[in-house]
Amino acid sequence: MYKKKTLLYNFSVFNLTIIAIVSALGVATKPIVVPLVHIITGPLFIPGGAIAGGFYMLWIVIGAGLVKKFGTGLLIGIVQAILVIATGAMGSHGIMSIVSYTLPGFCVDLVFMLAKNKNYNILHYVFGCMFANILGTFISNIMFFRLPGLAVMIMLSSAAFSGAVGGIIASSIINSLEKMNINI
Repeated sequence: MYKKKTLLYNFSVFNLTIIAIVSALGVATKPIVVPLVHIITGPLFIPGGAIAGGFYMLWIVIGAGLVKKFGTGLLIGIVQAILVIATGAMGSHGIMSIVSYTLPGFCVDLVFMLAKNKNYNILHYVFGCMFANILGTFISNIMFFRLPGLAVMIMLSSAAFSGAVGGIIASSIINSLEKMNINI
């Protein structure tokens, strides 16, 4: 009998556990990072969410780097969306959270898909986190803020910088785990 393959077919229970943990860490990090960033960015009238995004988007990139399977970022985004909708946590956009959380995760999958033999380097982490944060910031602007063009460009530039920093941190964490011979 033919068995239809689903998105979860290629993931082991251990992979799904890693995805759940990383998703929860991403959601748990947001209420800590955002207010701290707003302390600095608020008085300067710099959009805080774009800068804070790199520091909680890095969890999606870490998850993709650990699991090393296409669809990991998308699954992390889905789990995060469900978590913020169900708990009403900071960053919940109601049902639109499904869009604002899953698309950045899918963006990470697309960047990591470019690696040969799943040998990721710092550029995969940097560009994965950077593009995810840019996309998440852009989606938030379209759905809620609708800022003028110059403000959007400044916000997206801030998101790119923050995402690059988050990608560097994620790459460093993954490299540290590999040096300790912790391979998942």
